[in-house]
Amino acid sequence: MKKIIIADHHPVTRKGITCMLKKNADYNIIGKVNNGQELYKTLHSEQPDILIMEIDMPQMNGINALRGIKSEFPEMRVLIFSTHPEEIYALRSIKSGAAGYVPKTASTKIFLKALKQIAKGGIFLNEELTSTFTSRNVGETSAISRYKKLSSREIEVLNLLSSGKRNKDIAYALDINEKTVSTYKTRLLKKLKVDNLADLIHQSRMFQFG
Repeated sequence: MKKIIIADHHPVTRKGITCMLKKNADYNIIGKVNNGQELYKTLHSEQPDILIMEIDMPQMNGINALRGIKSEFPEMRVLIFSTHPEEIYALRSIKSGAAGYVPKTASTKIFLKALKQIAKGGIFLNEELTSTFTSRNVGETSAISRYKKLSSREIEVLNLLSSGKRNKDIAYALDINEKTVSTYKTRLLKKLKVDNLADLIHQSRMFQFG
């Protein structure tokens, strides 16, 4: 039986996962937390086999937090279950140590399939996304190639922009100054080859491959 901790700041999500797994003899939920501070405390005290987590929670800085968690708990399997766009965050999460990525728009069947796969030691990305990443038709000048070249911080800024956040809000959320946010925006426009903020946000939401 695999010991699981759920880390998500949405009570409905925590309850939903609990309901999905409560009758499954393969899993035992040993902790539920709603912020980064609680998460680190619980990881140290409970030593779970699997962590199911939202990548963006209070008191936790996204992808960087994932890297830190995997560095400290290398044997633990991490399944990201997130509201963030899969096309932007999935590969970055896997590269940063996650064993799987499932968007919150996925079906129960997909979620359980992902959990089963990572519990066995595998890696989970949905088939469509995997085939897109490996498609021979995806050239170096394609959108997917451009997204893959973004840094973790650039992706965080892009995600906040896509959520409608202002420079001031982004600066506060990432603990940087507004001038730095403006620099990131300029860099994103150049790297993603768009001319204005509206196109940048549109591309990040729609994410056209190749």
